[in-house]
Amino acid sequence: MESAARGVKRHHGIVRLTHWLNAVLLGGMIASGLQIYLAFPHIGMKGEVWAVPNPFDMYAFPEWARLGGWLAGGINWHFALAWPFVICGLLYLVFLIASGEGRLLLFRPRDIRPALEMQQYYLRLRKTPPPQGKHNPLQKLAYTGVLGLSAAAVLSGFAIYKPVQLSWLTWVFGGYELARYWHFLAVWLFLAFLVVHVLAVFVSDPASLRAIITGRYRGRHPSHG
Repeated sequence: MESAARGVKRHHGIVRLTHWLNAVLLGGMIASGLQIYLAFPHIGMKGEVWAVPNPFDMYAFPEWARLGGWLAGGINWHFALAWPFVICGLLYLVFLIASGEGRLLLFRPRDIRPALEMQQYYLRLRKTPPPQGKHNPLQKLAYTGVLGLSAAAVLSGFAIYKPVQLSWLTWVFGGYELARYWHFLAVWLFLAFLVVHVLAVFVSDPASLRAIITGRYRGRHPSHG
């Protein structure tokens, strides 16, 4: 009875630690990145019109959304937070591999059909969800995607940080300006993921918020992540 009241163990301490640390670090990196962007809020050479979409071209983000106060301050904050962010990410990745948890998060071709069925369930086009494990197929798709997005954001960041020393990496991203664009785009994809992630938690399963804090899950759908 006492064990049931406490709930089932859901998240390891390393998962919870890296989750919340990276949430804080990512917020600071986005804010300092917007401060850096303000120094030249355009993709491409000055006066040059690029085909890549950028709804924030020449837009000055409000002061409350920026960190650093000026260009040098933004750069200092950005890299002060970047290294802990990378270290936390690597720690989480090592844990996923060593513990086998990575297999539960990885989206595979066999998850395509269950993901479509889960989407139908969320849209109320079917009454019951498809069979699932610790994470449903849509969650696995989101988590796999955000891991790939994290890698792209870090690598494109290095490409624009050291474009001469890492010229091969800058070339992979299509050159300095395109690497800068992919890095900037990653910010908005991260924000989109965070908004959807938080909304999904509160709308579909609020108990999962408690689980990522305490590590234990008490709710009606223990198989939902």
